[in-house]
Amino acid sequence: MRAISLNQPGDFQWTNLPSANNPEVGEALVRIRTVGICGTDLHAFKGRQPFFSYPRILGHELGVEVLKTGPGVSNVVPGDLCAVNPYMACGQCISCRAGKSNCCISLKVLGVHTDGGMREEMILPAAHLYPSKLLSLEELALVETLGIGCHAVNRSQPKAGERALVIGAGPIGCTVMEFLRLKGIRFEVLDLSSERRSFSEKHMGAAAVHSTNESVLDQTPELPTLVFDCTGNKNSMQDAFSYVGAGGKLIFVGLFVGDVTFHDPDPFHRRELTILSSRNALPEEHQFILTEAEAGRINTKHWVSDLCPVDQMTDRFAGWTDPSNGILKAVVDWR
Repeated sequence: MRAISLNQPGDFQWTNLPSANNPEVGEALVRIRTVGICGTDLHAFKGRQPFFSYPRILGHELGVEVLKTGPGVSNVVPGDLCAVNPYMACGQCISCRAGKSNCCISLKVLGVHTDGGMREEMILPAAHLYPSKLLSLEELALVETLGIGCHAVNRSQPKAGERALVIGAGPIGCTVMEFLRLKGIRFEVLDLSSERRSFSEKHMGAAAVHSTNESVLDQTPELPTLVFDCTGNKNSMQDAFSYVGAGGKLIFVGLFVGDVTFHDPDPFHRRELTILSSRNALPEEHQFILTEAEAGRINTKHWVSDLCPVDQMTDRFAGWTDPSNGILKAVVDWR
């Protein structure tokens, strides 16, 4: 069975794996059809991904077809096209017992802590498969990435009449915008890329877009009470404290390897800010996304700017790491 392994930063190699075995109780054998590429994969390619070791088979944003099911499986049948929850939680630790499997103490994410879906076939827990008869394989591969924004917005607990600022209009920023829009929260966007600012205004419903930090502060008479930093950039994350209005919340959706510092008296204490991290998503959020997407209330058809045949991925991947290439979302096609 063919697979693509990231042996070291910048070094993809085709490899052969043993054919997947018959699925056991509660499992399903699936054929990989589409694999979304996200910042986690791009950082791993550059050697800047935390919680990561090499060699690793990437791929956690998956659209799959069920080939065979093991005993006791009733939620999917052969032929089903499914999105995948790639977060393998223990179900027993303090966070799992509290219903927060997204930050399980021993969490293993496909393609990050354990080998993922950049292969022809694999066996997965059937409970992690979400079938849909309406969504395309490209849309199914984006369910996981949409979950990042869904969870971040849910963490912020927005209230009617609040205003938000989304810093970073890449794929993760767009997922945050999507769920702010669904909740009726007016939002603005800060990004250095004119293409991404234009995309946010045209397709995501941004009320205003800004190109510099100064424009946010100068043009906004009252600071937003919800600020989502989706950049994973240290300087941006530290600057973000200055953009949060009194009593507001700063939500870090992106992450980087290092320390974030802030001045305690102002803005933190003086404005009584709340700082939140947001990690992954919950199964019920994935189900919500499927429902909304099937009803047409979520539309990601404009997101995929490069549908790449798998045999071309190793040659094109390096180009996806350059934000100036104008690609919002790349999806690898295994069909």
